[in-house]
Amino acid sequence: MRNASQKLIIAAFPEISRTLAQRRARRCFVIGPNSVSSKLVINGLQKTFVVNEGFGHSRHVHAIENVNLEIADGEFVCVIGPSGCGKSTMLMIMAGLYPKSGGDILLDGQPLSEPGLNRGMVFQDFALFPWLSVRENILYGVKQKKIPEDKHNGIVDHYIGMMSLQGFEHTFPNRLSGGMRQRVAIARALALDPELLLMDEPFGALDAQTRGNLQQVLVDVWEQTRKTVMFITHDVREATFLADRVIVMSARPGRITEEIKVNLPRPRDILAPEFVEIERRLASLIESQNDSSNN
Repeated sequence: MRNASQKLIIAAFPEISRTLAQRRARRCFVIGPNSVSSKLVINGLQKTFVVNEGFGHSRHVHAIENVNLEIADGEFVCVIGPSGCGKSTMLMIMAGLYPKSGGDILLDGQPLSEPGLNRGMVFQDFALFPWLSVRENILYGVKQKKIPEDKHNGIVDHYIGMMSLQGFEHTFPNRLSGGMRQRVAIARALALDPELLLMDEPFGALDAQTRGNLQQVLVDVWEQTRKTVMFITHDVREATFLADRVIVMSARPGRITEEIKVNLPRPRDILAPEFVEIERRLASLIESQNDSSNN
């Protein structure tokens, strides 16, 4: 326990507080999957929302309870679970958009608590700036990162090519299909060269054909970049197709109940017996969580 004088010193000198936080981060550094150093570490994460019901009444909703997870550098992890289990809430906390109620999140050994340019975020609803063209949307984060201006065109051209957006550079989002908008959103996130790519059901609003195409595009991009990815989905087939490892969460309050490694070579055949077996297993795990939440 710190005494009063220690607390006053820390309050007066913020750099001391930062140093202590860094030391705590180093103590929390752990070994993740396959006995390699973890890129991302989540220790005892908790989230409780206080819901104002009016007339001076409120209630507490426990969204996430004691989530512990390590993700290796370059690993593609999908998170699935029943609706309302806290999957997206966990991602928003990692992005720094929601405050956590307890626990620690470390990226490269450093605590995460605020938004930062070391993370790229792709939302389900595209979240593009409607007044900016495709090129300007992709360039936005590059400018925020203070990358030298003479490198801007090369970076944007690279990701326009990677996401097959040639010919649409000067088009505004309202003139694009849903699939094309999400290609822009992914290109914008990648242009930051983030340490961690966070994806919140990015293909959930798309038709089946476009969704399938973009799933393959994402796999191709991941194989080129080897970014560390956390991908939220409700779709067990999507999780099986994309992931190195699938994290299954319980009904609210969300906890991790199972981790399934997908040791299938890419490209993956969705009709292969091994693929179908993993898909069925994940579906059964989700169904069991839905059943338990209804009892």
